[in-house]
Amino acid sequence: MDSDTRPPKVVVFDCDGVLVDAVSSWRTLHDAFGTDNGLNLNRFIRGELSDVEFMRSDIQLWKAVQNPIHQDEIFRAYAGVNLMQGARETVQRLQDEGIYVAIVSAGVDVFVSSIAAMLDVDDWIANGFVFDDEGYLTDEGICRLHASGKGEIIHRLLEMQGFDVADCVSVGDSEMDLSMRVSGSRFIGFNPTRESSIEAFSDAGVPVVTVKDLREILPLLGLRPKD
Repeated sequence: MDSDTRPPKVVVFDCDGVLVDAVSSWRTLHDAFGTDNGLNLNRFIRGELSDVEFMRSDIQLWKAVQNPIHQDEIFRAYAGVNLMQGARETVQRLQDEGIYVAIVSAGVDVFVSSIAAMLDVDDWIANGFVFDDEGYLTDEGICRLHASGKGEIIHRLLEMQGFDVADCVSVGDSEMDLSMRVSGSRFIGFNPTRESSIEAFSDAGVPVVTVKDLREILPLLGLRPKD
């Protein structure tokens, strides 16, 4: 079997826009509070803002609308977000094959953790918030990984679990997720929505699934969906 289509031993997913049908768990909160941080998002993508600065700017916008914000309100904002079509079946298919499944996300930890539990993945990591002792949102975010530096996390994961880089496939939906493609591994672009992401995937020469159904990645992993 060709090395590009042989089944991997580990698959690492981005969360937002891949496992869930929402472009960004941060954007979901902006929708909930009626705010828009599109200007700073573009600055962040261009590297003009750090992850910490970008998270802080999000929180400032929300608190300008409502202050204080309790963690229960954060949870409620995610109540209407659904899994991506085919996500549950795809993760189950991988697990049936004994493939290690992880989530590496720059999204919000309180949301990503719920998706990780729902899909029963092997490991996950995400950025998130700091709440005070009474459960209210503080002004700072927690940066556990850089959105454009996911490769470092994946390297660490592979070393800890004893996987070779060549046994890893990562799946992401944006140009920043290309950092998941550590040297020697494979990457699949899934349902890119921004023109910049579509162009970046094309320039990188990675396979791209444009159908909004995660099961469509299975043939690219050397697997067939079960009937």
